[in-house]
Formats: sequence, C-alpha cells, structure tokens
Amino acid sequence: MTRDEVLSHVLSCFDALYHVLGESAPRLTNDAYVVCAYEMGRSFGEVALGLREVLETDDVQPLAIIDAVLRHAVLADETGAMTLYAVSMVVGPRVLVTLLDARAHMDGDQRALGLLDHAAEVCVAQMHRVGEVAKSQPPIEDPSWQAAARDLTITLESAGNTESFGLTR
Repeated sequence: MTRDEVLSHVLSCFDALYHVLGESAPRLTNDAYVVCAYEMGRSFGEVALGLREVLETDDVQPLAIIDAVLRHAVLADETGAMTLYAVSMVVGPRVLVTLLDARAHMDGDQRALGLLDHAAEVCVAQMHRVGEVAKSQPPIEDPSWQAAARDLTITLESAGNTESFGLTR
C-alpha cells in the first residue's frame, strides 16, 4: 500500500468515529455520556481533518465495520454506556494497532508520522476519558447488556478485525 492509501484507510477509521459519535451524542440519555461522546467526536474529527488536509481530499467513506459496530452500540443502549464501551474497549485498541501498522508504510515522512503519533495520542486520551466518566456512573450488571457488549467484539472478529482494522491481516 502507498502512503496515501494507508493514510486514507486511517482517515476512514477516524471519520467513522467522528460521524457516529457526533450523530449519536444528542440522542443519548445519560448527560455525562452525552458530553463525553461530543468531546470524543470533536477530538476524532480534529484528527480526521488533519488527515484530510495532508491527503488534500474531502472524499472519504467512514470505515464500514467501525460505523456498523458503533451504530449497533448506540441502538443497544440509549444511555450511551455501550457506545463509550465500544470506543474504549472494542474499537479504540484496534485503531491503535492500525496506527502502529500504518507507521511502517510512511517511508520516513515526518509529517505523516507526526499525524499518526497525534492520532494515537488522541485515541489513548479518549479511551482514558471514557474511564474517567465511567468512574462516576453506577456499574452495569445486566447480563443482557454484557452479552450485547461481547457481541460487538464478536462482530469485529467475525469480520477479520481481531487485532486491527486491516493493514496487516
């Protein structure tokens, strides 16, 4: 894959996070999760914007599997807990591995490497943000919620995204 193809793939990952979080935040019912989803969407959108600028394109399609998993999480739990769980525990770690894999395709391009480093920092910060917000919320002990959460991982694994979103499957 070329540098631009890899960056486009990374852009599609961040674009999916940005779009789904931005669209879903107003529909969530837990205020703490609403604020978190908005802030996360803004942060992921800022990364997507930086990638768009480097690639000089607005032509991007959100990565379908991320979009599908996050939308499923939104529908499974109107409070937003499942959505934040999906970002921090299911999607986020795979995005980080994708970013690590992407570095190998940058051929020393310092600007691109800087963008990938920044994207990883943003991803980790948002995963920590979810942890901070979750501390202030009661635990979810509903077995059906936990089964639905596990289904998110199963969906990604079944699509071949066991560790990442596709650069080195």
